[in-house]
Amino acid sequence: MNKLLNYPLAIFVLSFFTMWISAMIGASLFRKRRKPEEKGEDINLILAATLTLLGLIIGFSFSMAVNRYDLRKNYGEAEANAIGTEYVRADLLSAADAARVRALLGKYLDQRVLFYVTRDKQRLAQINADTAQLQSELWSVVKNSTSAQPAPIVALAVSGMNDVLNSQGYTQAAWWNRIPIQAWNLMAIIAICSNLLIGYGARDPRAKSILLLVLPLVVSVSFSLLADIDSPRSGFIRVVPQNLISLSESLHPR
Repeated sequence: MNKLLNYPLAIFVLSFFTMWISAMIGASLFRKRRKPEEKGEDINLILAATLTLLGLIIGFSFSMAVNRYDLRKNYGEAEANAIGTEYVRADLLSAADAARVRALLGKYLDQRVLFYVTRDKQRLAQINADTAQLQSELWSVVKNSTSAQPAPIVALAVSGMNDVLNSQGYTQAAWWNRIPIQAWNLMAIIAICSNLLIGYGARDPRAKSILLLVLPLVVSVSFSLLADIDSPRSGFIRVVPQNLISLSESLHPR
C-alpha cells in the first residue's frame, strides 16, 4: 500500500473503479432488498452524515499534505542558507583548510540538488552514500583545523558546519514524514460506504448510471491530488530546490 501511494495516477484509477463498482453494487444488490414503498429518509440522513465525514477527513488530510510539502520547501531553503553561510565562514580557517572546505561544500551542494530531483531509487542510495561521505570529510577538516588553531572565532566555522549537517537531517525527516496509512484506509472505507449508500438510494439505477459516476470521479481526483502532494518524488507536484540551484550557480563560477 505504501508503494502504491507513490503513484498518484494509479491511485486515481484504482479508487475510481473501486468506488464506481461499489455504487453499482449498492444500486443492484441492495436495491433488491428494498421495498418499493420505502421513501429512504433514513438512508439520505446516513448518506449526508457519511459524506460530511468523508469531506472532513479529506480536508484534514489535505492540510497535513500541504503542511508537509511546505516543510520540505522550507528545509530546502534552510539547507541553502546553511551551506552558503558555511562557505563564507570558511575564511575563518587556515588557507589550506578553507580551500578544502569550499571544494567539499561544492561537491556536497551538488549532491543535495540531486537528492531533490532524482527519482531513481538506486541513484538515490548512491547519493545518500556520497552525502554521508562528504559530511564525514567536511567535519573532519573543520575539527582538525579547530584543534590546530583553537580560537573563539574559529568556533563560528564549527557552528556553521554543524548547521549544514543538521539541516540535511531535518530535510530527510521531512521527506519521510507522510500521511499515515491509517488515514488512507479510513478515507477509502468511508468513500466505499458512501458510494454503496448512493447506489442503494438511487430510484432508477439505469437512468442514473451517469450520476453514479460523479462521486467516484470527484473523490478519485481528490485522492490522486492528495497522493501527488504527499509523495515527494512521484507525480507532478514536487519540491524544486530553487535556492540550492541558485546557490550552486553562484558558487561554481568561483
